[in-house]
Amino acid sequence: MASSLSCGAVSSSISLVGISSSNNLSQGREERREESEEHFMEEKQLLLGESSQQSAIDPSLLRRMYVGHFLSRWGARMWEFSVALYMINIWPDSLLFTAIYGVVEAASTTLFGPVVGTWIEKIAYKQVLRMWLLIRSLSFLAAGGAVTALLVYFGPASHKSVPFVALLVITNISGAISVLSTLAGTILIERDWVVVISNGQPPEVLVRMNSIIRRIDLICKLFAPVLTGFIISFVSLVASAVILALWNILSVWLEYWLWITVYNGFPALSENRQSRKIEVFSNDSLGARILELTNISKEGTLEQERTNWKRKITERLSKLLSFDAWIVYFNQDVVLPGVALALLYFSVLSFGTLMTATLEWKGIPAYVIGIARGISAIIGIMATVVYPIVHSRISTLRTGLWSIWTQWCFLLACLASIWINNSITSAWMLMGGVAASRLGLWMFDLGVMQLMQDQVSEADRCIVGGVQSSLQSMLDLLTCIMGMVVSDPRDFGQLVILSFIIVSSAAILYTFHCYRVRNHLLHLDKILAKINWLVNSL
Repeated sequence: MASSLSCGAVSSSISLVGISSSNNLSQGREERREESEEHFMEEKQLLLGESSQQSAIDPSLLRRMYVGHFLSRWGARMWEFSVALYMINIWPDSLLFTAIYGVVEAASTTLFGPVVGTWIEKIAYKQVLRMWLLIRSLSFLAAGGAVTALLVYFGPASHKSVPFVALLVITNISGAISVLSTLAGTILIERDWVVVISNGQPPEVLVRMNSIIRRIDLICKLFAPVLTGFIISFVSLVASAVILALWNILSVWLEYWLWITVYNGFPALSENRQSRKIEVFSNDSLGARILELTNISKEGTLEQERTNWKRKITERLSKLLSFDAWIVYFNQDVVLPGVALALLYFSVLSFGTLMTATLEWKGIPAYVIGIARGISAIIGIMATVVYPIVHSRISTLRTGLWSIWTQWCFLLACLASIWINNSITSAWMLMGGVAASRLGLWMFDLGVMQLMQDQVSEADRCIVGGVQSSLQSMLDLLTCIMGMVVSDPRDFGQLVILSFIIVSSAAILYTFHCYRVRNHLLHLDKILAKINWLVNSL
């Protein structure tokens, strides 16, 4: 998957901590709120006064942004496909190592997803770019090197040796770090930059940019596994691991140049950054609590000092676990669509690590799995083409409704594959059902992302994106835990049944949200009128 599935609400200023009067605090907040409103009104007037705003978006800068996104997603898709094959070859006949890796990766995103969103908001965009690209490249290099050593120097009999365990730990941790760094780039570009760049444009501009970015991701999902599958099948697993590490080291310099060019080419990115810092503090409840603690500490009593320390500990724990971010997320109007999208990650019905390893165990060659995954990506690309067309005729909300039930219908083939006795036929039915369901899945993903972009305020946009990614990873974590509990590939059908139930629950949840918003699901009067017209015409 995609996911999808974010900027911090905690931004306190050191110079304000010394304010001891609540009246001064209120006055300061009012002044900042007025300054923020004046800034936004000036910016709005400027945008309204420029009738040629749309032409001001340089197509060459957009192309550079798209190329940078392609380079970033290609390496991530190579690793996402390869890691399952590495793990099933390190320990054949078991999904345990594959599931353990998935648990580590998903747990890291679950715990630190909101933190990543908060971190992006607190530092400059240039620093985010540098740290994102540097950490991602180094982590992929470490993971590729550790996997290469495991495949070359160790076999199934070495599972209990200290060097084997150490290399396995390095692979898992490095993979988790690379995913977190990739998440930072996803939040920065897909959740923030595209919205800022399209600000002041017709709504179709944002829809088109979202579709192109998702299409690029799916193109990488199409060709990266196919190429990697051929390398694994006709060269070696070791060669694929070495190529993965080299790709991420060599491409990082071009990526950085592309992203910096885009940043410098759109002044709205830096201007938006400055204005948001003021607005975030004006709504920062945690900053008010810190000021309150400062005032209390100056009163000097021992009991108050102890209370002050307890509150400080509570606040630090709250920062670490990002409680405020989760509260912001669950107060959004689009929380139910977000939860429905996240539930789709609690499933083995995708070309993820568990299903890929199971197909390998069933005797499906790596290049065939790569081609099947490529076909799945082609169908996903078709979804990015169909989505703007459907969106132009019906609302975003209804597009999501039709999309998720389309996915559900195609997954019926996966459910039926459980009762097919022939292993190869069952595997082909499973791959076919999953591939076809991507049409509805990616349209639903785009629909939910559009709802969040339209209905989440600018100050909360990155927070919500980070928590959404964290929630998706939390449910992906549960999927990997299921793989650890049911680690025998022969019992994969049990996971398919559970996954189908979860997808059904997500569809019902989103349907409930649509009914709550629109008070109806179908235009029965129009449907009946068309039926009557057909009957009368006959």
